[in-house]
Amino acid sequence: MAALAGRRCLVRLCLCRTPGLGYGRHYRAALCTELKRPLGIEEVAPRPVQPHEVRVGVHFCGVNFADILVCRGQYQERPPLPFTPGLEFSGIVLETGTDVSTVKEGDRVIGMSGLNGMAEEFIADQKMVWKVPEKVSLQEAAALPVSYGTAILALEHRAHTQPGDTVLVTAAAGATGLAVIDVATNVLQAKVIAAAGSDEKCKLAMKRGAQYSVNYSQGSLKDAVKKLVGSAGVNVAIDMVGGDVFLEALRSLAWEGRIVVLGFAGGNIASMPSNLLLLKNISAMGLYWGRYQQENFMVFSKSMSSALQYCQQGRIKPHVGATFKLEEVNDAFLHVIQRKSTGKVLLSLK
Repeated sequence: MAALAGRRCLVRLCLCRTPGLGYGRHYRAALCTELKRPLGIEEVAPRPVQPHEVRVGVHFCGVNFADILVCRGQYQERPPLPFTPGLEFSGIVLETGTDVSTVKEGDRVIGMSGLNGMAEEFIADQKMVWKVPEKVSLQEAAALPVSYGTAILALEHRAHTQPGDTVLVTAAAGATGLAVIDVATNVLQAKVIAAAGSDEKCKLAMKRGAQYSVNYSQGSLKDAVKKLVGSAGVNVAIDMVGGDVFLEALRSLAWEGRIVVLGFAGGNIASMPSNLLLLKNISAMGLYWGRYQQENFMVFSKSMSSALQYCQQGRIKPHVGATFKLEEVNDAFLHVIQRKSTGKVLLSLK
């Protein structure tokens, strides 16, 4: 990840302090010093920016399930201890390196950090920050990168969603689920069936633009979808739950339907019956959005630019479900773990 190079600075103050550096005051950061233990808030010494880097004063940082997993040692990336989690942030540029041409001091930006976002300051490569348009608040902007970047690539780049398509989305009241509803309905002009685990979450999904909703804790998802759209099925399914919910979404697809796997929030990874792909000419695919940073940066960057553009145009509006202070980071994690969260959960650092 782009941010891993700066990891060494984000250690305990006693390990970071070097006499005579003078790069500014120390700043606070959430620190994971032991896996599967609560995070601490500690003072961190700043480091100088390199010629291609940007120092950002962080205003908001997203809280993602990936942050929790990395602090448990259960994520694809396993940084050495101690480290600061945090994948995405918004804030104001404080300083730029001598070779930076994309932003200037005082610009409002969003950025992807890989790690280290849950801190009052963050240093990023200039290519990993994007200017926030005038009409978009920093709070809204912080909710865009992971959730809307994922939704845009899932719907547009992977599933090739067309106007008039019917899209089924599971875990529909979460941050990415609501982003899928927002983009599918308001940008792509598709119809959305929102599937969630409670009536309250279904109501929120409907309020945010879904045409139909299904509470899959009360019965068969496949049967409920069939009652709504008939035997023809849905054109696109976006699944974040896995297990039986994934299989029922797969069986709900129409001829030449497309299903995109985004995660396994239910904890189970299903074995896919490949005969279903054959019988209906179905396409099953995955999306690991962050991997595009390394494999196809132009596609990754376009998803960020599109999210900002759609928000500036008023076509999408992120839903922030809860905001916590930096010192409440463990409460924020618990809020997500206990599945109390709807929409985006943010940390406020100002």
